[in-house]
Amino acid sequence: MAEENNFLEKRVTLFDGISLVAGAMIGSGIFIVSADIARNVGSPGWLLVVWLISGIMTIIGALSYGELASMMPQVGGQYVYLKEAYHPLVGFLFGWTTFLVIQCGTIAAVAVAFAKFSGVLFPWISEQNILLAIGPLKIKSTMVIAIAMIIFLTWVNTKGIVTGKTIQNIFSSIKVIALVGFILIGFFATRHNNSLEINKEIFWHASTIGPGNQTIPLVGFALLAAIGSALVGSLFSSDAWYNVTYLSSEVINPKRNVPLSLLFGTLIVSALYLLTNYIYIKILPLAGSPYGVDALSRGIQYATDDRVGTSAMNVVFGNSAAVIMAVFIMISTFGCNNGLIMAGPRVYYAMAKDGLFFRKVGDINKNNVPGFALVVQGVWAVLLCLSGTYGNLLDYVIFAVLIFFTLTILAIFILRVNRPEIPRPYKAFGYPVIPSLYILATITIMVILLIYKPRYTFPGLGIVLLGIPVYFLWKKFSGNKLEA
Repeated sequence: MAEENNFLEKRVTLFDGISLVAGAMIGSGIFIVSADIARNVGSPGWLLVVWLISGIMTIIGALSYGELASMMPQVGGQYVYLKEAYHPLVGFLFGWTTFLVIQCGTIAAVAVAFAKFSGVLFPWISEQNILLAIGPLKIKSTMVIAIAMIIFLTWVNTKGIVTGKTIQNIFSSIKVIALVGFILIGFFATRHNNSLEINKEIFWHASTIGPGNQTIPLVGFALLAAIGSALVGSLFSSDAWYNVTYLSSEVINPKRNVPLSLLFGTLIVSALYLLTNYIYIKILPLAGSPYGVDALSRGIQYATDDRVGTSAMNVVFGNSAAVIMAVFIMISTFGCNNGLIMAGPRVYYAMAKDGLFFRKVGDINKNNVPGFALVVQGVWAVLLCLSGTYGNLLDYVIFAVLIFFTLTILAIFILRVNRPEIPRPYKAFGYPVIPSLYILATITIMVILLIYKPRYTFPGLGIVLLGIPVYFLWKKFSGNKLEA
């Protein structure tokens, strides 16, 4: 594949790579999903354990991906690893799911989150402000802002990798600095708050919310199932770290810098996420009432609209907290979407070069980036915004992501046997024990989700499997002769 990548410029440094990993990971999830996790596990200690497990899994995954990235520093990253380890069909299923759901669905959702939080500053931007109604289609002001964001960032990234990475570096740096500031404010500004003392009393008393808001204790397998279900939120908030592998052929010294970007980026964000959740339990009681009149009485479990970050800052800054957090989340989601929009088209570009996507998607524009692939991605993300289905699609994302995580880590074992001659400048940490434990953990989570959240998991599996007939139809009608 090296020949067709000659027009892609090597302009991405180690700092740029770390910035992309961190920036793609930090969106709005860290400020929201802890409420659902708290309702699932019911104790501050287990809330932190869920985030700790998520962080460990993310870092182990990144360390393991490093071996594959150093072996095959090609455009498309994970798509290439799966294709080489298994069969072009598996690579296609990853690319198909990435385009259809994972990347474009996330772009749409992050853009709408940006728009919704913009509404805190500009009331015109609201889900209730319907600008145009055409049958069942209702164009809301939030849709307009979300679509404008997608179009703008798509256009910016067609201007070249340097333009895209510069925006990414600026917004990722602001996000990390702001998150550190959030942690420091929470640590020093709430010394007389007794929420931590309240939380210590139930620190390891795991429970869940049953019918009629009854508290049900969790032990044994029930606790394991609750943790597995709760990991959906934390893993989704930690997702997209592997996007840097998509740009491998544009990274300077990729055999070194891609693995290091994965390591440092995931380590920084995972540590910040854990500390942020410690601040939550320092400022807010975990348990609360949905009928509470203020942030403290609602607690983490029932933070208004699940906006735990806003509730925490409300305790510190009062009513101005909503504006402060809205600005921060707008910055966070803007930078997150820039990284997603920049990286995703490299997968479709690699697929097109293999004859598994529209041929024009494999074209490079005058600025040496896959411009048409960016446009195609932007169009689909906009359509998802208009349809409103992105929310449903995102419910299915994490199961599909876990499938490909498992297959990618397993690829390390397969390629060690089948392709031992390929140089491996970096080898997976703790091989074979640590990667094996990662595979076991992801399979366990998938089984739990299949049992306890079938409404989300089976559709996600269905989207992946739907790609199988599409692959064979594509090969038949495109005349593609790609071999395994």
